[in-house]
Amino acid sequence: MPVSTDYQQAREALGIRLRELRLSCPDGRLTGTALALRLGWPNSKVSKLELGKQTATPEDLHAWAQACGQAEAADELRSRLAGFESHIRSWRRQLTAGHKAVQDAATVEHERTRVLTMWENCLIPGMLQIPEYARHVFTRHADLMRSPRDTEDAVRARIQRQEGLYRPGRKYRIMMWEGALRSLVCPPPVFAAQLHHLGGVIGLDTVDLGIVPFSAPLRIWPGNSFWVYDDRLAIVEDWHAELWLDDADTVALYLRTWQTLRESAVFGPEAHRLIHAARRALDAG
Repeated sequence: MPVSTDYQQAREALGIRLRELRLSCPDGRLTGTALALRLGWPNSKVSKLELGKQTATPEDLHAWAQACGQAEAADELRSRLAGFESHIRSWRRQLTAGHKAVQDAATVEHERTRVLTMWENCLIPGMLQIPEYARHVFTRHADLMRSPRDTEDAVRARIQRQEGLYRPGRKYRIMMWEGALRSLVCPPPVFAAQLHHLGGVIGLDTVDLGIVPFSAPLRIWPGNSFWVYDDRLAIVEDWHAELWLDDADTVALYLRTWQTLRESAVFGPEAHRLIHAARRALDAG
């Protein structure tokens, strides 16, 4: 993926700058081993940072500049880091304090958006989740990421954001793979309530809800989940990070991908039938 390449190039460029600082210490150039000793780090960490094989933290960069006798370089280093991490937002960093902060960041973008275009391949979209379903999603993700649990705060933040569904002048173009109607990420009674709620959203004048059936001919395969905010920002979710992509060509690509997937989707009564079929299958199980 091009953004990953850009990210890696930026990380390698930062590593080159770190090496320059190590070799230009006012009291004489330092070997990697000597610098590691000053910092109390393993030698491998110094090497990985300089080679762009590990992402530095802001604290790492401050300590590096101090150890190299060039404390004034710390702001520059942190600025470089912020520049490329603004696009790659790792879950490890985002979830340091739990899921609510991530929800709050999403709410800021929602508030400035009039048309939100969404694709979900395996979950009910957050804008349409009931509290019980969202609670299970957050809990499972926190378990996977080994992050602090602030589940109830995160659930409240997500549900409050759904008020936008009832505000005139907004449009939510939401599509999902039929797999989202079949993924048991919560107990069956909770999922049954979730499917019931999902069916009730069809017909809202602010929502255009489509489902791509398992049986539909596909012009493009269902890939990662993504959200496009107006035509200015695309957020793509992966296991390790969210990608925040704001260059015009990339945003246009995700809108084009959504339109291509839409050609395989069903809406209105046909979408209702898929939801009811999933509900019947759940009851039968």
